[in-house]
Amino acid sequence: MFKNKKIFIILASVIIICVILFWQLGNRSIDINNNPDNAKQNINLVNEGEVSPITGLPCDNYNQRSFAVMLAMDPITRPLSGISMADLVVEMPVITGSITRLMAVYNCQEPSEIGSVRSSRHDYIPLAMGLDAIFAHWGGSHFALDKLNAGIMNNIDAMQNPYNAYWQDWNKHMPHNGFTSYSRLLNSAEKLGYRLTNRFEGYPHLEISKFEIRNSKLSVGRLTIGYPGHYAVYYEYDSNTNSYKRWREGTPEIDKLTGKQVETQNIVVMRAASRMIEPPDYNDVDIEGTGDLVVYRNGEEIRGIWKKEGSYKPTKLYFLDQEGEEIKFVPGKIWIEVMEPYQEVKWGMSDE
Repeated sequence: MFKNKKIFIILASVIIICVILFWQLGNRSIDINNNPDNAKQNINLVNEGEVSPITGLPCDNYNQRSFAVMLAMDPITRPLSGISMADLVVEMPVITGSITRLMAVYNCQEPSEIGSVRSSRHDYIPLAMGLDAIFAHWGGSHFALDKLNAGIMNNIDAMQNPYNAYWQDWNKHMPHNGFTSYSRLLNSAEKLGYRLTNRFEGYPHLEISKFEIRNSKLSVGRLTIGYPGHYAVYYEYDSNTNSYKRWREGTPEIDKLTGKQVETQNIVVMRAASRMIEPPDYNDVDIEGTGDLVVYRNGEEIRGIWKKEGSYKPTKLYFLDQEGEEIKFVPGKIWIEVMEPYQEVKWGMSDE
């Protein structure tokens, strides 16, 4: 009898262990860190609620990967197509103290034309990686192409033009005549087998009911971004719309598709030094690590630091206040201006 009781206990223990293991396997989420980017996986959704992880606004594509597209800033290319429809834009020098270029990130809206598309620089790659975006570009510096051709991230290069992702407008001068569209990029990414489900955790946002102007004097203000020459930028703040309208070289920044002036609800001024590494064409910007920043939203300034860990890692670019907490954005678009520590930024009130 003792022997039978012992066998019963052993069998019962085995059954219990099997049940526990089965339950754990059935409820275990897939480790997304071990899934290659070019595999289509059924992974748990990163974001809760049907809102963009970037803008915090309702979005049909809320859990789809963004496209980060390199755009020109040259005067000959103005007005740009689709620039007002980007959820987030990074502006950064591609030559120290001179030319700037844009990386426009599209998630919610789907422009029928985006451009003109220009070549990549290596400094933009970590930023696109941090957003879990698919990188779109027309060639690039050898520093950038060395990284991209080694497979550091999913990208769609117009020099190979996979699945007809790009076209050229022969009524415009080269190299300013390259264009793409959201639908073409999506078609190319699907056929290349890239993962389309988003893993970017997103940025925190204020509740819509808390759009408060802390100082009633700031009903109108001008934010001047001290880029040189043809690349000089300023924004006009209007409390009636709680947005900042963008001007370039003294004229409104117009989207060719909409005919309207570009505006944003949030502006981040990041301080990052750069240096020439291959004169006269290529520089290197300290876009990884940490540095000073000022966030402009709701007609106010919030000072803090930015932080991005690792070297060419898909780590998030954080915007932190002076207490080390993430700064919450107004739900809406974000423009990031990367500037040298010595370049002038002025925030002026209408009554000054």
